[in-house]
Amino acid sequence: MRRCLMEGVEFQAELLNFRKDGSPLMNMLRMTPIYGDDETITHIIGIQFFTEANLDLGQLPGSSAKETSRISERFKFSPSPCVLVTDGKRNISGGVCGLMQLSDEVLSMKILSRLTPRDIASLGSVSQRLYELTKNEDLWRMVCQNAWGSETTRVLETVPGAKLLGWGRLARELTTLEAAAWRKLTVGGVVEPSRCNFSACAVGNRVVLFGGEGVNMQPLNDTFVLDLNSSNPEWQHVKVSSPPPGRWGHTLSCVNGSHLVLFGGCGRQGLLNDVFVLDLDATHPTWREISSLAPPLPRSWHSSCTLDGTKLIVSGGCADSGVLLSDTFSLDLSMEKPVWREIPVAWTPPSRLGHTLSVYGGRKILMFGGLAKSGPLRFRSSDVFTMDLSEEEPCWRCVTGSGMPGAGNPGGIAPPPRLDHVAVSLPGGRILIFGGSVAGLHSASQLYILDPTEEKPTWRILNVPGQPPRFAWGHSTCVVGGTRAIVLGGQTGEEWMLSELHELSLTSSTI
Repeated sequence: MRRCLMEGVEFQAELLNFRKDGSPLMNMLRMTPIYGDDETITHIIGIQFFTEANLDLGQLPGSSAKETSRISERFKFSPSPCVLVTDGKRNISGGVCGLMQLSDEVLSMKILSRLTPRDIASLGSVSQRLYELTKNEDLWRMVCQNAWGSETTRVLETVPGAKLLGWGRLARELTTLEAAAWRKLTVGGVVEPSRCNFSACAVGNRVVLFGGEGVNMQPLNDTFVLDLNSSNPEWQHVKVSSPPPGRWGHTLSCVNGSHLVLFGGCGRQGLLNDVFVLDLDATHPTWREISSLAPPLPRSWHSSCTLDGTKLIVSGGCADSGVLLSDTFSLDLSMEKPVWREIPVAWTPPSRLGHTLSVYGGRKILMFGGLAKSGPLRFRSSDVFTMDLSEEEPCWRCVTGSGMPGAGNPGGIAPPPRLDHVAVSLPGGRILIFGGSVAGLHSASQLYILDPTEEKPTWRILNVPGQPPRFAWGHSTCVVGGTRAIVLGGQTGEEWMLSELHELSLTSSTI
């Protein structure tokens, strides 16, 4: 509302309000600026009407003089809009703020739980009562679940030390990133034979690695697991039945808890477009090929992500003869006979490979970077595109990057163009960019963060203490337990390091 008033644009919103007796109602408000002859705003017309709020706020306390006096005394720290005020001629407010007449349970369960972690932290300074309410761990858990999703919250609950840290502190540190730090992580076991161009993902607090390119371009099809919940983590070769054909340049994603989904890549017979699923927690883990209809073109170096725990999203990549792709497909793995569906859009970002696809805000995806086609040439990219898959007609929107339809460069310092980088989705929708193949003298080890949910998304540099990876090209990464980004690999000439990992811890060392 303040921004619209300052910028002289119309404001429309639904506000949750309260009657004098504390019962809720919805306030439909519209404020329209009126301009004078000299194009300056002379008046603002406000129109509002009220409707009943469909909220069950439970039994409200009585509004007797005795009760009102008791509440006023209890919340003497409340700001002035919530108490009786007079200018000598008339009452500004007719009584105690209706919000404060609600019971603690109703206030927490029905209203505070719907706010963001930042809002809850701010409310704690409003009054003594709200301060006490915002110290409640159950409230913080509900706030985190509403803000980050039930799946992220469930994973966070499995992280060792999470209960000791507490939901309130966990929310603060994952929001402000004040405790973020790099540390070197040495693990046991070996991943043999040596490889590059593998794919990895997280299943809870486990890191799973599949396939890759071995010596003399040999496509590999083995599966390794690293359990970071273990007191002495070490790589374990998992014996699985019916392994897929060997490949590199593929994608590996986690769906529905402990299930892995594998798509595409390049094998002995060329490019692939097959889909395999593995239940890592099964008594006898077995790769199972999914027979799907209308598959996309075979490809490698594409990008993929998962939605709702059931849908696989695939974008771009490289087809036969080095042709770059710009299409986007979805596959619902919960169907008995899954069918690939190309997402129809009026405009697509330039064709590319080596980019990343991240999920934020539930069903929104963000594409960053890659080697993109520009006329007859190909250049590293630092462009950002988003798509909301909850819309009836999804479309790509250009967030940053020059020379693109609807393009606009945000404030802050954008990452140098790159491909084969790392993109980490943080709770709350922010995207962290790191590493990759970067031209010139730029440091690929610098961390960049972008919040696509902001009205004007702005790149920010994130400086964290500790020891980052020395080499920053060819990495593979995943977020373990929602609090740690594990960076695998890193190429030094012909050598790939899988025994010395790097961890970007997003919370205190308590976890």
